[in-house]
Amino acid sequence: MFGVLVEKTMDGQRYIDWLLSGLGWTLALAFFGWWIAFAIGIVVGIGRTVHNPFFRALARSYVEIFRNIPILVQMFLWYFVLPELLPTTMGDWIKQIPPPWGSFFPALWCLGLYTAARIAEQVRAGIEALPNGQHEAAAALGLNGYQTYRHIILPQALRLIVPSLTSEVMGIYKNTSVALTIGLMELTAQARQISDATFQTFTAFGAATLIYLALALIAYQTMMLIDKALRIPGTAPGGEAVESDFDDVKLESPLPGSMEVVK
Repeated sequence: MFGVLVEKTMDGQRYIDWLLSGLGWTLALAFFGWWIAFAIGIVVGIGRTVHNPFFRALARSYVEIFRNIPILVQMFLWYFVLPELLPTTMGDWIKQIPPPWGSFFPALWCLGLYTAARIAEQVRAGIEALPNGQHEAAAALGLNGYQTYRHIILPQALRLIVPSLTSEVMGIYKNTSVALTIGLMELTAQARQISDATFQTFTAFGAATLIYLALALIAYQTMMLIDKALRIPGTAPGGEAVESDFDDVKLESPLPGSMEVVK
């Protein structure tokens, strides 16, 4: 069924080379977009929990705007609208960026800022899940607001939200497919190009589906390993926690030797 992928194309390559090229752009978008999203999401998530009303309102506005506008619309805004809003010189410079970078960078920032709004809500939930005693203890030790978040609140919150961040890691790989709408030849775009060239639609998109599935499974397993390594003691799932708690317990008679019943 997938034999067509090893056939030669008009330019001397194989169709599987097209898929691998698209996979490379997909991985680049997801990897760099994730780190942009993670960095901005932490800052915005913290801003959602601080006492300063200005920063809280600013962070909330960011989340509401980027989370509630469809990612396809945001992709078009970054690619078509932003150059028109900037000064003429800068706008013309952006328009003249050669392909594929002229499509890659708008897609990268679109994915990064969109995903950052979702991560910010995860960070906010993790911070609010911590007991108020953490803040009170930090204040009793004389820590200021920055030190409290840096050394106490944020490390615990990030460890708590690793399982929920798994869906965001998997989601950013899938959202890269939207970049085909602005001309970036990522995995889905290459699958469509193979379909148009060979009329083997099932083969082209079947191969792309398997690759997306493999990426999702790898991301899931990686996040599970990270969660296991960073998990806060006492927060493991019930069965696992009970098992680990009793691993080292030695069953001994609760009565002193002199009080044991002699048969």
